[in-house]
Amino acid sequence: MSEASTPHAAERRELTTVQRNAVAELLRVSPVADELGRRFARAGHELHLVGGSVRDALLGRLGDDLDFCTDAHPDQTLRIIKGWAESIWETGREFGTIGCQRDGLRLEVTTFRAEAYDQVSRNPVVEYGTNLTDDLRRRDFTVNAMAVSLPEHRFTDPHGGLDDLAAKIIRTPGTPAESFGDDPLRMLRAARFAAQLCFAVHPDVRAAMTSMAADLDRITAERIRDEFTKLLCGTDPITGLRLLVDTGLADRFLPELTGLKLTIDEHAQHKDVYEHTLTVVSNAVSYETDGCDFVLRMAALMHDVGKPATKAVGADSRVSFHHHEVVGARLTKARMKALRYPKDVTSQVTKLVGLHLRFYGYGRGEWTDSAVRRYVTDAGDLVDRLHKLTRSDCTTRNRRKAAQLAADYDALEERITRIAAEEDLARVRPDLDGNAIMELLGVPPGPLVGRAWQHLKELRLERGPLDRDEAEAELLRWAHDQGLR
Repeated sequence: MSEASTPHAAERRELTTVQRNAVAELLRVSPVADELGRRFARAGHELHLVGGSVRDALLGRLGDDLDFCTDAHPDQTLRIIKGWAESIWETGREFGTIGCQRDGLRLEVTTFRAEAYDQVSRNPVVEYGTNLTDDLRRRDFTVNAMAVSLPEHRFTDPHGGLDDLAAKIIRTPGTPAESFGDDPLRMLRAARFAAQLCFAVHPDVRAAMTSMAADLDRITAERIRDEFTKLLCGTDPITGLRLLVDTGLADRFLPELTGLKLTIDEHAQHKDVYEHTLTVVSNAVSYETDGCDFVLRMAALMHDVGKPATKAVGADSRVSFHHHEVVGARLTKARMKALRYPKDVTSQVTKLVGLHLRFYGYGRGEWTDSAVRRYVTDAGDLVDRLHKLTRSDCTTRNRRKAAQLAADYDALEERITRIAAEEDLARVRPDLDGNAIMELLGVPPGPLVGRAWQHLKELRLERGPLDRDEAEAELLRWAHDQGLR
């Protein structure tokens, strides 16, 4: 396709010069790519830097992972890189991919593909292709359908990906219906790229996402989970989340998000829970200090999902959501289990959702030191995230109220710091261990020791550290009340 044949030829020529220089600079500082290209050329095969690697190079954000495509089949690729690569892995062999490492770079080389889908199966049936043009045509979006040959550095862009990259548009190489019909996960991937790259989705792509949303049901939970996780960890997750809801994709795997759009009438008004939730997610992102904290973002997203099931309107027309944190924790656990998230991640998010209301009421002066100890102990190693979630949940437009909430939380954190300096709040334990309990009561290991241990822990939370004599006296008193002495 000639440059003059495109509607933005002048702009394309200017961009091409700049961006080709960028690619040349990338390859200049990454000699491994050219070296690998020469090895394939000597063996009579093509090699191209392709897809996300070219896109990210043009955006100036390329990492240490490089993707290549070739006409060589996996066995041939293995022969070419054997003795050159520092390590080799074949975990993607069934999809035509061979991975290796060289000079700190992770390289994945994939045979040209012409994937076929039967419109029913949940995963693609891989068929090897024979040329670069067909390989690029089958890719998801135009910005991922560009290639640079190695070692010649020829830039190939048959679908206008460079123009779309400049315009920050997500568009498919062919029709969106054909692309999404082949692999419905691409609809979710469009929302993910919108969140990651801060790009807009082309109207035709958006329309197809809406009309074909139900096709996402063909995709496995694991693949959906992985795309959604990347979306939520994107630079602009709010844009991605809105796309999921507006196109109906969220209804297919995260209906709780759409369910936050509660009806608000003039007689029983309450905060817009959906918009509030998106604001809380945005606030949570602002509290991150070292990249994406998925647990925090997911807890922010799910913290109010229990509200639709607990909404009640009182006689005075005031709306309440009693115990929505308990219901929300249960719904969160079920949804994350359905999406096949690891148990430890699910447990952390669920715990934060269940605890997110604990702070409210602190400013009224009702919290004793015991309550502070329980707050920290119940949160455990999630206490820092709970601080961030609670602060993120303050979205009131009332400046005076917002300032008061912030001051109250500052006071709570200062109080936690003070008590922590006096006591080891991170490791609250009874003042007597199991061995001391058994020795003092003259009992063997068993449930009785556990009950005594729990009683002493409650005392520790309530009163703070006890000296040895006080702890023993309390244990004997408890044993007497239990009829043990």
